[in-house]
Amino acid sequence: MEENTIILGFVTAFFIVLLATPSLIKVAKLKHLVDEPGEARKIHRRSIPTIGGIIIFGSVLFTYALWYPESYSTADTEKVYFIEEALTTFKYLTACLILLFFVGIKDDIIGTAPLKKLLAHMLVGFILVMMGDIKIDGMHGIFGVGDFTEEWPGVLLSVFVYIVVVNAYNLIDGVDGLAAGIGLINSVMFAGWFYYTGNVPLALLAMILAGTLLGFLVFNFSPAKIFMGDSGSMVIGAIISVLAISMINEDQSRVRESMGILAKIPTPVFAMSVLVYPLVDTIRIFAVRASKGNSPFSADKNHIHHKLISAGLSHSKTVVILYTYNIVVVGLAICLAQDNATVSFFIAAGIATFLAIILLFMFRQKVRKE
Repeated sequence: MEENTIILGFVTAFFIVLLATPSLIKVAKLKHLVDEPGEARKIHRRSIPTIGGIIIFGSVLFTYALWYPESYSTADTEKVYFIEEALTTFKYLTACLILLFFVGIKDDIIGTAPLKKLLAHMLVGFILVMMGDIKIDGMHGIFGVGDFTEEWPGVLLSVFVYIVVVNAYNLIDGVDGLAAGIGLINSVMFAGWFYYTGNVPLALLAMILAGTLLGFLVFNFSPAKIFMGDSGSMVIGAIISVLAISMINEDQSRVRESMGILAKIPTPVFAMSVLVYPLVDTIRIFAVRASKGNSPFSADKNHIHHKLISAGLSHSKTVVILYTYNIVVVGLAICLAQDNATVSFFIAAGIATFLAIILLFMFRQKVRKE
């Protein structure tokens, strides 16, 4: 029954986006809700609708409400549990997605002051962490830290994770199909994890997001017919941050019983590996901007995806390379995970950094030869 619900959620979300997006594109063009080429950092050469976040937001909210399970059987017992904790997550996540959607769509259409966006993120962080109790409870042994003995470290870390993940997805939305494709990969990986640990509501949410993004990729893959805009990237980032934080808090004993090769890798390391491209690109771009004396939030064309395109790669080749990078890092992090959580963390971080450097070096060499 749970498998059917998860599949139905994925299929429903996919077809909603697939069938509704052409009409949204038509309306956006008629009302001139488009992004015009012109700024130096923009790499598209024609007017493209920017309100794809409308269909992403609508699809996720409608489908999750439609197929949300009232009860389910966990993976390790036949008893049926009422899902009060998951209902609480659903309640506060829905409120936050509505807030982020309106802030994002305003920014897509007429622009929003950075301070107002920051205030919105702080409010969403407060709702999720303090009211929804969606926060990290411990580090599972990384750097010798187990469960937090006090509440405030978990609160601060969780708000930080939320802000970083949401902004990371916003920052990688610079090439046709990149943010949607990375989000699709991330959500499928989280869905698999939650399914095998028996957390059906979050597996369903992840697969609904995956179905939504797969449908959106039909129109967003190069050459893009529509952009997701801030309204889309913020909604995706918020859902992924909730999935990541919830996964870190999964019962490790249940994980070890049901997931074979995944049993060794600590949940925080797996979460960081899944989000590797958004995190690596964000850390790198902030470091580059700071080294040049620029604001970390100033827009430029120094992202990894911009470097690959500058090396002569097409949008489609660029995103396929970065999809592969994300998947390879996760696979290696799982296969090379150790019993010591700190060692596993450094192995995953080392793999991610090494492969990113190799990637940039290879295509930098290509530019020099040409």
